[in-house]
Amino acid sequence: MGQYSKSEIDGHLCLVTINRPEVYNALHPMANEELSAAFDEFAANPELWVAIVTGAGDKAFSAGNDLKYHAELRAKTGGRPRSPAKGFGGLTNRHDLDKPVIAAVNGVAMGGGFEIALACDIIIASERAKFALPEPRVGLAAGAGGMQRLSRQIPLKKAMGMMLTGRHVSAQEGYELGFVTAVVPHAELMQEARRWAGQILECSPMSIRATKQVVQRSLDVGAIELAMRNAHYPAYVAMANSEDTIEGPRAFAEKRKPDWKGR
Repeated sequence: MGQYSKSEIDGHLCLVTINRPEVYNALHPMANEELSAAFDEFAANPELWVAIVTGAGDKAFSAGNDLKYHAELRAKTGGRPRSPAKGFGGLTNRHDLDKPVIAAVNGVAMGGGFEIALACDIIIASERAKFALPEPRVGLAAGAGGMQRLSRQIPLKKAMGMMLTGRHVSAQEGYELGFVTAVVPHAELMQEARRWAGQILECSPMSIRATKQVVQRSLDVGAIELAMRNAHYPAYVAMANSEDTIEGPRAFAEKRKPDWKGR
């Protein structure tokens, strides 16, 4: 357990919690470094197959950048906080992660907090969750992938309607817009996130990594014929040559649950 975050291992599942509830889980450089280290471990450990990221307390997933810390640092030193190599929350610039990450959004997800959620593959939201990219209201812009990801994940005019106003969007509206996967009562949030993780864990981790990598890498390939050249995607090739691709059909034929190896 770190000073600003918590990591918990449950079998093949890794649960990462942003742990600064006293400031709505806003992040400063030290918290970003801790979260980056946690996701480094998740990425590197072959026994960890799925991650869930959430915020401590009942009020916030993450309010984004700790602007008070930034203002105090600038007043003292005149400098800006260093940016983590893997991005805000250790996730927004982690483009090589083929393992799935679920955001369990328990409250406010604003600015960089929303950008962390957008960098995840699935967003499960408490009915209390609120989303926004309000950076223009404080003279900034959503520089940790928010402008690029939101405009790719929902219709452009809907995304621009959020980004050019900085308005707050409820969990239900986020679901209707399409960036939220599911909305649940607040008390059921972690149970639901774990249920989704459990469904992913029923699948071969090799197949899951292949699916995520192919989807991500082919999003910006214009021609469907080029996008479908699966043999060009390393995780797809690894899946095709894995023990899991033999075990899956064998288990189906033998009417038993597969024993995935992830290799």
